[in-house]
Amino acid sequence: MAPAPDSGPSATTVVTRGIAAIGFWRLLAVAMPHLAALGIMLRTETDFGSRTAFLLAWGILNFFFIAWLRRPALSGALSLTLVVVLVLLSRLKHDIVQMTANFLDLILIDRDTAAFLFTIFPNLRWSVVLAAVVILPLMYALWWLDPFRIRRLPAAAGLLACLSALTGYAVIWPDEAWHGYYNEGYLSKFALSGVSAVADFSSHGFMQSDAALAERLKMPLEDSCQVAGRRPHIIMIHDESSWDIRQAQGVKVPAGYGSHFKSFDGKERKFLTESSGGASWLAEYNVLAGLSSRSFGRFSYFVTRIASGRVERGLPMALRRCGYNTVSLYPAYGAFMSARGFHTTTGIQHFLDARDLGAKGIEPDSFFYDKAVRLIAGQPAKTPLFTYVYLAANHFPWGTKFRPDLLPSWRAPGNTPPVDEYLRRQALSAEQYRNFLAELKKKFPDQPFLIVRYGDHQPEFSSNLLDPGLDQASVARKFDGYDPRYFTTYYAIDAVNFQPVKSPVVMDAIEAPYLPLVVQEAAGIPLDPSFEEQKNIMLRCKGQFYTCKDGVEARRFNRLLIQAGFVKNL
Repeated sequence: MAPAPDSGPSATTVVTRGIAAIGFWRLLAVAMPHLAALGIMLRTETDFGSRTAFLLAWGILNFFFIAWLRRPALSGALSLTLVVVLVLLSRLKHDIVQMTANFLDLILIDRDTAAFLFTIFPNLRWSVVLAAVVILPLMYALWWLDPFRIRRLPAAAGLLACLSALTGYAVIWPDEAWHGYYNEGYLSKFALSGVSAVADFSSHGFMQSDAALAERLKMPLEDSCQVAGRRPHIIMIHDESSWDIRQAQGVKVPAGYGSHFKSFDGKERKFLTESSGGASWLAEYNVLAGLSSRSFGRFSYFVTRIASGRVERGLPMALRRCGYNTVSLYPAYGAFMSARGFHTTTGIQHFLDARDLGAKGIEPDSFFYDKAVRLIAGQPAKTPLFTYVYLAANHFPWGTKFRPDLLPSWRAPGNTPPVDEYLRRQALSAEQYRNFLAELKKKFPDQPFLIVRYGDHQPEFSSNLLDPGLDQASVARKFDGYDPRYFTTYYAIDAVNFQPVKSPVVMDAIEAPYLPLVVQEAAGIPLDPSFEEQKNIMLRCKGQFYTCKDGVEARRFNRLLIQAGFVKNL
């Protein structure tokens, strides 16, 4: 019998030979990033919807790099690197401000922000260096090992398909804002927030405001500020993370705790902030511009960056109209969250950041108080000074003892970490503030001073003390709903050689944007038309601003400022 014709090698043989030809390790280099991403998805995304968003975002990243580089192994590795970095940064951000990273956090990437983080977390710098040493050679190896080349047109089509699907998903099933407080779902929330941000900006821009109004604000006249009596120097103190911890049950406090929160008249007053656990720059916007960060919706986290060069209204500007010189003492670098640009936009003439002040890392409060005393001593005669003093010693984290050489007599009350270290730093702040007042009295016996202090937000662990055992979803909803228990700190008024003027705006409880009104009224400074209108809002809303009528008053006031030219391009 004749032999059967040879039909050629089987399909299995072809695949086996193909694998051998390409090389097992090269195929593994292509597959490993996707397998690792699958593991991250299963670990960090908890439901079908978030996993769907994760896969679409993963597809966007991969197709983007493939369209650029044409190498799937390197594209997968780069995509995986970005996802891992996002997860780590989200966890870091959640530890600091109890929110995970979102798409708008891309704006945070600048040199001064990185320098600030390296100051707070000194070991972070070496972690970045080590990661670069490992990753760069690995990327080069993948470039060399990758056996595939994918055409750019199919990659671009895949990118557009994933982007369209993600957009449709976000429109039909929008992510709830309170999910941002969950310490999970990092990539899915990041991707969905990008779609939501674009939609919000297209709808109402950065700032919420009413449509055009028939009423108008009068423009202030340059020579209209006639002050009766001598104008006091005004010192506003940003008391970092300061909060009366007795609001929580079961915390042991040292003897005499609480006196720091009282004003010259013995009253303790409440200050309703717009952030909790972090994001101090929201309070900066409140107390300098006299406006609500909540008017910026999901853009509020970046309010000082957005407002820089656009919101030309605030307490420093009003005081300059009345002959004041204005200065800020800032503990970080000036580009951090555009602090320098924002402060100067609101009327600060001299902005001195950590570099200008010669700060070496996080400095104790006395460092900034000493700088303030020197500035006052160099002030021209009969020219009052407004000084914004931003303290930082009570900043997160409290896991290590800050300046153990200070306050050697301190004895821990016996709370669980990090409460005792937090209380120690509060005690240190109170002692150095008392010394500051004594220094003012001693060095300037014939000069009047008005000092206004406020806690910018509660510390990041306060929710654990206020509601111990509460599950993550319930805590997230409380944050998203601005539960007053999570957002209440204190404000206090003190004076040296000066009697604060009585005013109905000095209420027992106020929202943060009203503090500039309190300062001007207590100092006896005539209000310009915008602050006069805001005073009317404060009195009829009884200390509420954004929460008054669900934002109606704030949106109307924003429109008045826009029409008057105080707010531009928002």
